Amino acid sequence: MTTTRIVIIAKAPIAGFAKTRLIPALGAKAAAELAKRLLLHTVATALESKLNSVELCATPDPFEGTCTSTAESPTESVWQNLGLPKGIEWSSQGEGDLGERMARAALRCTNRSESILLIGTDCPALTVAVMQSAAQALLEHDAVIVPTHDGGYALLGLNQFDASLFDGMPWSTDRVATLTLSRMESLGWHVKTLATQHDIDEPADLQWLPAPWGYR
Repeated sequence: MTTTRIVIIAKAPIAGFAKTRLIPALGAKAAAELAKRLLLHTVATALESKLNSVELCATPDPFEGTCTSTAESPTESVWQNLGLPKGIEWSSQGEGDLGERMARAALRCTNRSESILLIGTDCPALTVAVMQSAAQALLEHDAVIVPTHDGGYALLGLNQFDASLFDGMPWSTDRVATLTLSRMESLGWHVKTLATQHDIDEPADLQWLPAPWGYR
C-alpha cells in the first residue's frame, strides 16, 4: 500500500529572515516569533494527522558542515533549540528557487513510491481533518490541492512527479494555483480541489490567525 509523507517546507524563524512581509506591522523580532509559532503549530498538526511520515525540509541547511542529507535530528544550532517534537524526519531544501526546492522533495518521495503532501508553515487552517482529507483524496486522484485566497496554495498532494508543476512558476503571485491546476489538466491528471484557505503573509492576513493567538 502506498504511504503518504507530509513534507513541510520551512524557514528557520530568524528575525529578518522569516516572515519579512510582516515586519512593517510587527517588527522583525515579533515576526520571527510568529514564524516560530506557525512552525510549531504546523509540525504538531502534521504529527497529529497520523499519516505515515512527517519530514521538515528546512533552510538554512539543518546539517551545515556535515555530509548528511536526511536524518532524525539536525546538527545546525539554529534548528536545535526550537522545541520541535520528536518523531519528525529532517532534510535540507538545498539550492535554487522555491520551485526547484519543492520539486527536489517531490521527486525524492515519488521515486520511493510515496505519495507526498507538500505544505508550508503559513496556513494554520490546515487542520488535521484537512490533511487527512488530502491524503484520502490521493487514493482516488492523481493530485490534490488546497488553494489560498491570495492565489497560491497551502497544500499540494501528488502521487507522481512532473517538473512542469514547478518550473517557471511565478511564485508569490496570484497566478500560482490557477497555473498549477492548468498544468495538471494538460497532463490529464484527475485532481481534487479542497476548500480555499487563508495564508498568513501580509499584515492584513493577521486577522485569520486563531483568535487565542492574540493577533486580532
